[in-house]
Amino acid sequence: MLFRLALALLAASLLAAQPLRIAIAGLNHGHVTGFLRAAAARPADITVVAIWDPSPALREKYAKSHQFQTTQLFSDLNKMLDDAKPEAIAIFSDTFAHKAIVEAAAPRRIPIMMEKPLAVDMQHARAIQQASRKYDTPVFVNYETTWYRSHGEIWNLLHQQKAAGPIRRMVAMDGHQGPREIGVQDEFFQWLNDPVKNGAGALFDFGCYGANLMTWMMDNQRPRKVTAISHTAKPQIYTNVDDEATILVDYPQAHGVIQASWNWPFSRKDFEVYGASGYAIATGSNSLRVRIAPAKTEELRTPAPLPPAEADSISYLIAVARGNHKPGGLSSLENNMIATEILEAARESARTGKAVIFK
Repeated sequence: MLFRLALALLAASLLAAQPLRIAIAGLNHGHVTGFLRAAAARPADITVVAIWDPSPALREKYAKSHQFQTTQLFSDLNKMLDDAKPEAIAIFSDTFAHKAIVEAAAPRRIPIMMEKPLAVDMQHARAIQQASRKYDTPVFVNYETTWYRSHGEIWNLLHQQKAAGPIRRMVAMDGHQGPREIGVQDEFFQWLNDPVKNGAGALFDFGCYGANLMTWMMDNQRPRKVTAISHTAKPQIYTNVDDEATILVDYPQAHGVIQASWNWPFSRKDFEVYGASGYAIATGSNSLRVRIAPAKTEELRTPAPLPPAEADSISYLIAVARGNHKPGGLSSLENNMIATEILEAARESARTGKAVIFK
């Protein structure tokens, strides 16, 4: 018995010393380029063993740009999962495809990371949640803002230190000049401009950040109601979706305002949290302005580093896949189910002109 235990511990130790073997599912989400660059820079930590996408052109494009072998490329998702036997899967498809990919990977008990948001609607979100629970397979959502030190500092200030009193108001401002304006890849633009594959336009693409962060700050409390307006300022470019949205999220003791736009003059991901006796304003990853009563002026703080396993998406994926970390907080399914519910309600509110009441 002791000999078997020793062998098991040795095998686990040897596995942990090897790079995490991952597969990429989908190539039409533009964030895949940055992820592949980051993975290539960490060969001791992670290695891409296989890639699936239904488009031959996209498979060829990424094979050339990232030196993948023909044997690593798959047109059949199930065959890739069976042949490559990855330890984890990273999804970089359009949002509509998340459900089908999770339902293929979860029965094989392959941990899954997907680019934000979780789903295009609650029907897809519930199917993803069901697959994760049925097969006890970790599923988590990757947002750039999850790895912002400034957001970790806000959490510590408001929740750990309770320095600013109860939260009263939150404001999230996310977006850029527009996908076409900043030059995203054609394959990325095509589905961002598709209300079925994207869920909406800027409302989903950038509204998800605020919904995710506010749900986190409110300890996964569902709001009482959601009200939203949206419009398209550039219909000649965004022919099928909104490019501007404002979402009001109403909690019993707090309000949230989400400003999602493809019309900002500059790219931004800013988050403001106001308590009864102070505030914290994050402008990007490492900048934080704080004022706590009785201070008469605000101060600029340098946020502390995040824990190593939570410092970036690759470190987090390795920790989850190796069983050293359970998805939680901003990445968790629990949070992102509520975030999806907020987005779905916002889309309906913008369509009807009426608030959506949560029951």
